[in-house]
Amino acid sequence: MGPASAPPAPRSPAPLPVPPLSRRAPAAAMAEGSGGAASGRGPPCPGAAAALRRWEQLRRRAATPWARGLLAAAAALGLLYAVLRVPLRLRDGLAAVTMFLSTLTPKFYFALTVTSSFISGLIFVFEWWHFRKYGTSFIEQVSVSHLRPLIGGAESSPPAPAAFSAGENDTSRQNMPECKVWRNPLNLFRGAEYSRYMWVTGKEPLTYYDMNLSAQDHQTFFTCDTDALRPSDTVMQKAWRERNPQARIKAAYQALELNNDCATAYVLLAEEEATTIVDAEKYFKQALKAGEMIYRKSQNCHSQSPQHEAQLRRDTNVLVYVKRRLAMCARKLGRIREAVKMMRDLMKEFPLLSMLNIHENLLEALLELQAYADVQAVLAKYDDISLPKSAAICYTAALLKARAVSERWVFPFRFSPETASRRGLSTAEINAVEAIHRAVEFNPHVPKYLLEMKSLVLPPEHILKRGDSEAVAYAFFHLQHWKRIEGALNLLHCTWEGTFRMIPYPLEKGHLFYPYPSCTETADRELLPTMLALLTHQFPELMVIFAKAVLRLLWPVSAPSVLASS
Repeated sequence: MGPASAPPAPRSPAPLPVPPLSRRAPAAAMAEGSGGAASGRGPPCPGAAAALRRWEQLRRRAATPWARGLLAAAAALGLLYAVLRVPLRLRDGLAAVTMFLSTLTPKFYFALTVTSSFISGLIFVFEWWHFRKYGTSFIEQVSVSHLRPLIGGAESSPPAPAAFSAGENDTSRQNMPECKVWRNPLNLFRGAEYSRYMWVTGKEPLTYYDMNLSAQDHQTFFTCDTDALRPSDTVMQKAWRERNPQARIKAAYQALELNNDCATAYVLLAEEEATTIVDAEKYFKQALKAGEMIYRKSQNCHSQSPQHEAQLRRDTNVLVYVKRRLAMCARKLGRIREAVKMMRDLMKEFPLLSMLNIHENLLEALLELQAYADVQAVLAKYDDISLPKSAAICYTAALLKARAVSERWVFPFRFSPETASRRGLSTAEINAVEAIHRAVEFNPHVPKYLLEMKSLVLPPEHILKRGDSEAVAYAFFHLQHWKRIEGALNLLHCTWEGTFRMIPYPLEKGHLFYPYPSCTETADRELLPTMLALLTHQFPELMVIFAKAVLRLLWPVSAPSVLASS
């Protein structure tokens, strides 16, 4: 027999079909394939894949913030229930509280009322003491400095851009944050003072932005909706919008031809056509006569309609403006007591118009009279936490404290840090130093003008509080008052820089006021003339001599001693 033939090899079974992977990511499929090969198991069944997908969907939904919040709330409620259910027995606790409240006698409520009143009185006394000592509210300071950052009181939206005049720097101006500007309470006269400066120097003392703000003020205060009913007021409404001074003056004369009692026309002529203070005063007296007559008529019919109420507000603004400028004319012409009386009467007649800062005109006139007791009375009324501060208020308060120090010295007062460190500071000196630090924190630009480290220029018609423009306006009129008090400038010179040792980062954190705003530099650049600022900083001695000559031209009747000893 031949060799036996080998048995046939067994057949391998046919491969099973692989499920499609169209709904799964390639990477996931590869991962599962490799995992299956490693584990020795085949691909998962369709039911397990669906369960995995549902689990992933639930996990993604649970990862959202609202789902997490619901889970946290549910967990907190469950924990609270677990904690309170057994030991406290909410129902029994509520019954116990009800029983306790029902057993309270009137003596308890009386004692509670007395205790709360006593604590409130202590808080009030402490607030009063803190305000008298530091010039600010303790509660307000704590809430602004500590509580406001905790509750998210920081500004969440960027500040609105300020509206400036057209020019080559429009982009940078639009990006500048908004800084509120105020009408300068002691602003000069356009024709009698600013124009005379321009005649001498050939340079415009006011910027376009400053004059544009004045035009907006005039349209706000001296116009109303009923001007279309009177031809003269219609002409004046157009006159306030004119950019050319000669066109404005011509329109004022046209209004007087239509109505000889047009008060706003006399105001425009007094501000812009009069070349001396005496001529301006004549125009303002005519405006006062016409304004009082119109004001009485508006008072009689102001309740008839909203239009008549708007007309009364306009006539009130005109009358207050005219009386204030008449008082300023009397101050410039040397009739200071008359000016003080007019300002007091005006503040008494219109007590609600404190936002016009007429008290700052009164402070300057009283300082010229050296009526320091009256100055202190005005400060006690207007240096209040509810009213906006100003350099005039803060630095006048510091000046009075410095005067109190100089009065205690028999020989000429000369303060020095070396002497103070040896003997210590008296109570009056401590109060004066604290007042100076408070003033410097409010406006750090003023000391350099008062100490004549910077030369003065003509103040603008608008100022930025806590800015360089406010410092120029204050020092221009108040430098003479600081020089009159022996040792006041010396005390300021020795102590004002100590403010920045107390507040090393004034842009981030303040002590008695809000942090110093960072937008003042750019806004002041729009208010102060560039060439004048450049000249005064580059050639201070020459500009002092030049300023003296200009001041003699501006006040030929009674020249102030603003730069007399510079």
